[in-house]
Amino acid sequence: MNDLYPELEPYATHRIPVSGAHELYVEECGHPEGIPAVFLHGGPGAGCEPYHRRFFDPDRYRAVLFDQRGCGRSTPHASLKENTTHHLLADIEDIRVRLGVDRWLVFGGSWGSTLAVAYAERHPERVLALVLRGVFLCRQEELRWFYQEGASWVFPDYWDDFASPIPVAEREDLLGAYHRRLTGADEVARMAAAKAWSRWEARTASLLPNQALVNHFADPGTAMALARIEAHYFVHQAFLAPDQLLLAAHRLQGLPGVIVQGRYDLICPMRSAWELQRAWGRSELQVIPDAGHAASELGIRSALVRATNHFAERLRA
Repeated sequence: MNDLYPELEPYATHRIPVSGAHELYVEECGHPEGIPAVFLHGGPGAGCEPYHRRFFDPDRYRAVLFDQRGCGRSTPHASLKENTTHHLLADIEDIRVRLGVDRWLVFGGSWGSTLAVAYAERHPERVLALVLRGVFLCRQEELRWFYQEGASWVFPDYWDDFASPIPVAEREDLLGAYHRRLTGADEVARMAAAKAWSRWEARTASLLPNQALVNHFADPGTAMALARIEAHYFVHQAFLAPDQLLLAAHRLQGLPGVIVQGRYDLICPMRSAWELQRAWGRSELQVIPDAGHAASELGIRSALVRATNHFAERLRA
């Protein structure tokens, strides 16, 4: 079975200033003359982790990873100023131009899949191929499923913990209630909301319990960036028009792609991956029968490595 490549360090790092006083952390890993690839992390607001470098064969890829606005090693931390999907799409193009990349493979999971699809639909001429995981189209029904009613039926115990910071009178709109606290002036309420929000996501991310993932999301810095930025994006439906990504999927038809989807993904249920694959046509949907949402689950990470290896052969042919 394919698995992650060995641990490695970047061969170059960059600090790139963009609008709104944001400065992005960008790193390059693998082979400087390899196939260019860009990794788009989830959240929004989760940031990159060292194991994300290991999805790419370091002898064949020049992998570019960056922390999106407001998270990870980018600054200012948890900032919502000029932080929208349109800004992130512009940042990807800015990085591409600054690094002298003509076309690249685009790899994105969860929110990263949203961003990858939006980028490929806007700039198909800059994309060699797509590798997507845990497809999220950021439609109202997807947001309601996870933040109002749906996943709550599968995880009622975890859901009680998620809802507990919000008074009963405000629970008809949990997303709005969380957004008010995460953007409010009360620091104690803001951190309590951030931890509850992030813990809900971490506890539901994998088919089997993963305490390391829960601990990572519970870190105060990670929790605050993730919760604030996600709530900001989600109350605005990711700054996308209704069904925008599916309606524009015809723009992907010239692009090859692999979609890796956990059968038991309860954060981003399989329906979105299914509908995207049908609208796209040229992609391959690989359903992992014993996995949930997390990229770290064995079946998912193995399939993602197989996908990047496949494109390493195909794009060099």
